[in-house]
Amino acid sequence: MDLNDEHFMREALKQAKQASDAGEVPVGAVVVWDNKIISRGHNQVEQLNDSTAHAEMIALTAAFNSIGSKYLPEATIYVTVEPCLMCCGAIYWSKIGRIVYGAEDIKNGYRKTTAENWPFHPKAVLTNGILRDECAQLMKDFFAAKR
Repeated sequence: MDLNDEHFMREALKQAKQASDAGEVPVGAVVVWDNKIISRGHNQVEQLNDSTAHAEMIALTAAFNSIGSKYLPEATIYVTVEPCLMCCGAIYWSKIGRIVYGAEDIKNGYRKTTAENWPFHPKAVLTNGILRDECAQLMKDFFAAKR
């Protein structure tokens, strides 16, 4: 069975909800290889007291460990929110084949810094806007509750 982008983004949303439930900014990520989720991650910045513990970083590290390789050229990472510049660097070095994200992040997303410059590996393919409204709503709800 060939699962689609919405299916895997829903799995990333589950991770984002776990982050939110733990008081973390609700960002979730999953890494998919050969139509199977090989790793999952959600923000754990507060829990680990580590400003680099973003969903993408955690999911990438788990993926490397899962397949025993430092590169993921045949994998896709699904992230609920546009990656920040730090996560773009990690995604770049992973040589991941495809990046899929849901909602834009005007304040902290990579485009704030890179403008139109491509921050990912030259062979990587980008898809955005998958379940955009659901991903954005989770962020809006989280920050509205904080105010």
